[in-house]
Amino acid sequence: MFSPSQEEQCAPTKDPIKYGELVVLGYNGSLPNGDRGRRKSRFALYKRSKANGVKPSTVHILNTPQASKAVNCKGQHSISYTLSRNQTVVVEYCHDKDTDMFQIGRSTESPIDFVVTDTVSGGQEGDETPITQSTISRFACRVVCERVLPYTARIYAAGFDSSKNIFLGEKAAKWKNPDGHMDGLTTNGVLVMHPRGGFTEESKPGVWREISVCGDVYTLRETRSAQTRGKLVECESNVLQDGSLVDLCGATLLWRTADGLFHTPTQKHLEALRQEINAARPQCPVGLNTLAFPSMQRSRALSSLEDKQPWVYLACGHVHGYHNWGHRSEQEPSAQRECPMCRTVGPYVPLWLGCEPAFYVDVGAPTHAFVPCGHVCSEKSAKYWAEIPLPHGTHAFHAACPFCATQLSLTQGCAKLIFQGPID
Repeated sequence: MFSPSQEEQCAPTKDPIKYGELVVLGYNGSLPNGDRGRRKSRFALYKRSKANGVKPSTVHILNTPQASKAVNCKGQHSISYTLSRNQTVVVEYCHDKDTDMFQIGRSTESPIDFVVTDTVSGGQEGDETPITQSTISRFACRVVCERVLPYTARIYAAGFDSSKNIFLGEKAAKWKNPDGHMDGLTTNGVLVMHPRGGFTEESKPGVWREISVCGDVYTLRETRSAQTRGKLVECESNVLQDGSLVDLCGATLLWRTADGLFHTPTQKHLEALRQEINAARPQCPVGLNTLAFPSMQRSRALSSLEDKQPWVYLACGHVHGYHNWGHRSEQEPSAQRECPMCRTVGPYVPLWLGCEPAFYVDVGAPTHAFVPCGHVCSEKSAKYWAEIPLPHGTHAFHAACPFCATQLSLTQGCAKLIFQGPID
């Protein structure tokens, strides 16, 4: 939940108007140690009781650092563009009664509504796997939502700090547009990808773009922190669509609109699908013991394996119970196993249900598993994520499981599961 000061502004009324939700990829429904305060795996954006949006107003061109400080001490929002030691352009922002602003970043200071830390592959939280230096900006980006229908949400790079300032230093990429307005990029950038065809069964990956501080769309820089900006893409906008991905160089967020969430499966639906699979009493074709998917709570926590836990040979999709034989190499017992059903050799891993409904593009049965992590979801959802090139590091892209952020196999992103029913 929110801190008291934010609750006054954000708390849902009797019939709350929901703009949408931001969901962090790599977490299967909640953070491993539990959601706490503003640090959680998903953040719902509700219409505030009082608008807190801002819009550009006065522009100052200052020739001394002292003058810059004087402007910034007025207690209003501003963006400072340092052009040289002797010149800074300060754009003041005034209150906008028509928009609500939500800020995302690594900082735990009060201006940040949604605290995001680096996602560690495998779904482990940053506390347990220390990251020496985060690549996520303390004040990474801001989402601005219109307070009237259709509640359009727009994303902008950088967020205002505790002094209500965004500061772009001498080394930051910045420029003056033909219309005279200043703009710039943050150090590691804010990337956005809008899916083609919305977030549906027919969705296809879009093209990754970079969003500027003022919300313009650019092609990607050569590397995340290069000082030369990409080319302006005039035919595209910073309006978030259902299924848009926002990458903060260390964590990737999925934007789901309120309408999009209305058509996604619910936790109850996913639980019903789990019970339906278990009710069919799938069996291990070798041990003939009945298999059962663990509860959603245990699947989210990736807790200790249960006796009835389904395991799968990912190369062929045959689902078994756990057995400790079939190793191809005694030196690497966990690397490759030979399926006793078809003799196919490949990884042998436990299966876990994908518990985060926002990642599903349809309401289909969980029939496919990601390779090599073993998270299970619907066929169309698995195939969609297997095609998405997610930013990794400062210049690489690769597909990853949305439930745990594990990099997917280049040759086989997902596998169809083959269950054996009860013999009796």
